[in-house]
Amino acid sequence: MTISTQQHPREATVVDAAPKQLLIGGTWRPATGERTFDVEDPSTGRALCSVADASPEDGLAALAAAADAQPRWATHPPRERGEILRRAFELIMQRHEDLALLMTLEMGKPLTESRAEVTYAAEFFRWFSEEAVRIGGDYAVAPNGTGRFLVMRQPVGPALLITPWNFPMAMGTRKIGPAIAAGCTSVIKPAHQTPLSMLALAGILQEAGLPDGVLNVVTSHSAGRLMEPMIRDGRARKLSFTGSTAVGRKLIEQSAEQVLKVSLELGGNAPFVVFDDADLDAAVDGAMLAKMRNIGEACTAANRFYVHADVVEEFSRRLAERMSRLRVGRGVTDDVQVGPLIDDTQLGKVTDLVDDAVRLGAEIVTGGSPRDGEGYFYQPTVLTGVPLAARLSREEIFGPVAPITAFTDEQAVIAQANNTEYGLVSYLYTRDVQRALRVAEALESGMVGLNQGIVSNPAAPFGGVKHSGLGREGGKLGIEEFLETKYVAVGGL
Repeated sequence: MTISTQQHPREATVVDAAPKQLLIGGTWRPATGERTFDVEDPSTGRALCSVADASPEDGLAALAAAADAQPRWATHPPRERGEILRRAFELIMQRHEDLALLMTLEMGKPLTESRAEVTYAAEFFRWFSEEAVRIGGDYAVAPNGTGRFLVMRQPVGPALLITPWNFPMAMGTRKIGPAIAAGCTSVIKPAHQTPLSMLALAGILQEAGLPDGVLNVVTSHSAGRLMEPMIRDGRARKLSFTGSTAVGRKLIEQSAEQVLKVSLELGGNAPFVVFDDADLDAAVDGAMLAKMRNIGEACTAANRFYVHADVVEEFSRRLAERMSRLRVGRGVTDDVQVGPLIDDTQLGKVTDLVDDAVRLGAEIVTGGSPRDGEGYFYQPTVLTGVPLAARLSREEIFGPVAPITAFTDEQAVIAQANNTEYGLVSYLYTRDVQRALRVAEALESGMVGLNQGIVSNPAAPFGGVKHSGLGREGGKLGIEEFLETKYVAVGGL
């Protein structure tokens, strides 16, 4: 493992250019009492800047602005809604490099990955700009011939959007895009660790011509204190959240009072299954993508590697060799491949999970400990012989750790893969077509990566089963989450 600590000369300029206040009703304003909180650079542990720390009263003001704007926005021409998203897509791409650097500074991922996320985020706006004019309905003759059925699709109403820190722009565009396209106003609350990308995105949407009050942004160090009054208020009609399953459960409970339409993208515990007939070169390439994308801090990250006993030694050797060559450091230069974890809490969790597995008999092939010095860095790690009793086999890692367990029987490995409360994504490598279809159907997950290590795509439905969430984001189904169905019975014919 090699280390890079080179500084980037544009950092202060990019951070200074990002908005730091709340966006409510089209106006940038400070929080009540001008309260602020610091945004930290996880590669150094030092503050980048301070942003507004919204109060519950600020949140309700943002919801009021969204509710006031909702009737006008619901009837705004779909083509114009799409054109706003299209202009925002183009502005994002024009500012690609600055947005990528800003993301790296607040979240820690290397510039290469930040650039990829900015492109990915922009694609949601392009996709939903096209979906805005494709909201359909239905018209049918009643079976008895005496009436007609008219089915309309209408915006659900003001939406509350809550995004995580690990993909600070893409998780926003994946929610904001369909909301705007469907005709819904919204209040979005980004994670306190990474608010700058969302604030910059809101500024871009203003420039693209989004009317006042359609998107409102509230930043806060305390999500629960800010969001619960809005959820229980009654003016919001939709809640979309990406984050942990534990928080998702609480939000469902809070949303029940007003019977909000809820979509949740929650935790994962993705199995990565490699059969003995797999193309090992492709499997290792896919493993690197599925494990190391976003430093392993992704709900789609491969969490448990099940490799057939006939190829487990060779697979482990190749994966460890690739992981050990990764360049770790502050991600503001192109040569860095692995950045820091988001904060000290996450670093401690990853350390504890690895230590627990080693105590139970797992062997460290490479890595296995935090990096000395400032920042929240953990070495890319491969463990073999990981027992099923290890916490790594049950808990989401959210870090650069690949635990490998050998298997011999197809049915047994399917049972192991499904033995989790989560069901977001599974990965499968085999050259046997019948086995591929058989196992893909048997895996209990909302998505399957068949001989590929990335499943996310703006044009595909993203989401899980079991405790990994409700609903889908992206694809043709993404806009459905922001629409209601109205049936009109037409008589007298």
